Amino acid sequence: MRPFVFVNAAVSVDGRLTDWRKRQVRISCEEDMKRVDKLRAESDAILVGIGTVLSDNPSLTVKSEELRKLRILKGKSPNPLRVVLDSKAKIPINSKILSPDAKTLVAVTEKANVEKVEELKKYSEVVVCGKEIVDLKKLMSILYSMGVRKLMVEGGGKVIANFLREGIVDRIYVYVGGFVFGEGVSFAEGRVGIKVKLKSVEKLGEGVLMEWIPTNSNKFASDYN
Repeated sequence: MRPFVFVNAAVSVDGRLTDWRKRQVRISCEEDMKRVDKLRAESDAILVGIGTVLSDNPSLTVKSEELRKLRILKGKSPNPLRVVLDSKAKIPINSKILSPDAKTLVAVTEKANVEKVEELKKYSEVVVCGKEIVDLKKLMSILYSMGVRKLMVEGGGKVIANFLREGIVDRIYVYVGGFVFGEGVSFAEGRVGIKVKLKSVEKLGEGVLMEWIPTNSNKFASDYN
């Protein structure tokens, strides 16, 4: 049993999440930023890797006060659960993602430093998934048991590639903005080798939004289609 899982990303024309310095560049237009905030508000949890936390220090919260209020009216917390893949528990304690604005779950492995894990437990829930790398399928089962039915994966490139490789992605949303970097972090870092079907494409602001369906997706146990 697992949640409905979708990947959302903004990339350059040549498919890069960052520029050649691996620096985060705002690729999304205003319209896309609002779309992403709405996706976050509609999700039960948002997931990133430790690389994204270390490089961008995101808060992963819903920006719109109106959307947060709508969540509360539905009996939900103002912000979705934040999930971090952090095999060795490298996350700094002062990271925004550990703020009290939302609940956070950190997925570590048996390789993680025991003292750091105990310290992390003061600011977040910590689960051990795997020996050396986080077992994504096990984590999906844990999240489902916690009530997560819709999971938003925001990256980075290695995380996206791992999810696609494991066959646990049901939708991919990619916003292509008006940049060409030539080098940088790719949308999917590493070997994946799957086919995807185009479901929709539309012009959004100064870019293009595409929705894709991976053909290798394992059946999810959720009401989402």
